[in-house]
Amino acid sequence: MSYRMTVSPDFTPDHICGWYIFNTWLQKSLQIPIHLELYDNYNQQRKAIGDDQIDLIYANPFDASMLVRDKGFIPVARPRQAADEAIIAVNQSSDTEKIEELSTDTVIALTEDPDVNLICDIMLEPAEMHNSGKRRLVMGSYPLVAKALIDGKADIGFFLVEAYLSLSNLTRQKLRVLVRSQINVMHHTLLVGPHLKHQRDLLSQHLLTMKSNNKGSGVLKSMSFDDWEVMNDEEMEFMIDLMDTLNYQPQ
Repeated sequence: MSYRMTVSPDFTPDHICGWYIFNTWLQKSLQIPIHLELYDNYNQQRKAIGDDQIDLIYANPFDASMLVRDKGFIPVARPRQAADEAIIAVNQSSDTEKIEELSTDTVIALTEDPDVNLICDIMLEPAEMHNSGKRRLVMGSYPLVAKALIDGKADIGFFLVEAYLSLSNLTRQKLRVLVRSQINVMHHTLLVGPHLKHQRDLLSQHLLTMKSNNKGSGVLKSMSFDDWEVMNDEEMEFMIDLMDTLNYQPQ
């Protein structure tokens, strides 16, 4: 039986090769066939998940709730010291110095990354910008969000911190961070589905010893990961509960 792995579409393009290298290492370590399928957007990926086509996923915190509670996935590990945080940035020449100065006609450039957008919307609350007043430009990638700011097509941009830091130096010099989240408890997590649960312990053992051998450490480097650490069921439930709380909309 061949299994299928995928990765949350919010990873930066320069890590595509790293995920294919990881998938090759994974197949050799577990001695099972695993096909890596990367999707262009969240809708495509969620359809595949809904159709039970995914057995292993590196998931963002927002989608973890659906995967665990609706699809029976369980956590294996998360990158060590790599919490998901978000940035709201502006053009370097912008007059805006703090969130409270933003008005309801502010144009926001953003991707479809759900956890980043949720965190940034919460950080916008001091501006008292209601959803009906937000003008959003949905871009296909974080570099395009940066371009929208630089070209003056948007007033603020939402970024995953990792994605912002991966922008070129020239691009970052034209931008300015307005605010950065410091939640520290949300993480992308590697999850296994019902058909691959029997490999959870073995997979965890291999992940936690990657850094101690040459091949494994090389794979980690290709993914820009320092190491893996265990993500247990209790930590996963806490993170899901937090995401649900942050996403709660009073009726």
